[in-house]
Amino acid sequence: MTMPARTLALFISDLHLQAAQPATAQAFFAFLAERAMAAKSLYLLGDLFEYWAGDDDLPDPFHQQIAGAIRAVSDSGVAVYWIAGNRDFLVGADFAAAAGLTLLPEPHTVDIGGQRITLVHGDAQCTDDIKYMAFRAQVRDPAWQQQFLALPLAQRKAIIAGMREGSREAHAGKTMDIMDVTPAAITALFDSSASDILIHGHTHRPALHTDGARRRYVLPDWEPLSEPPRGGWISVTTDGAITRYDLDGKPLA
Repeated sequence: MTMPARTLALFISDLHLQAAQPATAQAFFAFLAERAMAAKSLYLLGDLFEYWAGDDDLPDPFHQQIAGAIRAVSDSGVAVYWIAGNRDFLVGADFAAAAGLTLLPEPHTVDIGGQRITLVHGDAQCTDDIKYMAFRAQVRDPAWQQQFLALPLAQRKAIIAGMREGSREAHAGKTMDIMDVTPAAITALFDSSASDILIHGHTHRPALHTDGARRRYVLPDWEPLSEPPRGGWISVTTDGAITRYDLDGKPLA
């Protein structure tokens, strides 16, 4: 008798959680309770939060609620993993401990269900966006982060608000292709990881791209109140099948 396939791993990204958008948080809580609890592992691939100013903002009630919801999944026996996004790269050990998750380096390659899968957020592969890549190199520098985190929390939040406004203005003047991953960066990632499967987010352009034996899965951003609603996840089951799901849990072709 053949046993039914079990969910080994779930992957999500780009929820951009913030207290001002409770519908997204409620969709996330429902996903955790109804989907993640039944999986063996859960991978959060960046931009879970709209922004993260530092782990000293963890006492915020909304952040406590998010950390607690993830912790409930971890406490149930599900292994939870985190890869930083471009909005929440300052998440550190304190948040990881509160949420019961493991921080992963990027890129991260893992074997799941007989599949060798490489995981990234995706922003590091947008190499045609020269200005963003320079900004990314600056804010990912440990010395810059140490200096930034030494500032008062309120000042950091004000700086981040200014950065977000500048980012919106910069995006308005860029083409979608510039803000997407570049083929050369993706090829290099496949080559260096010796894997044929890549899962990432960041671009908000969900799709499955194939190139011979290589498959690149792009996760969606989450916006339950948009028309149509946006969101969803990817699963890997014990038989090695990889499936994309929409926000309602319906499999996508």
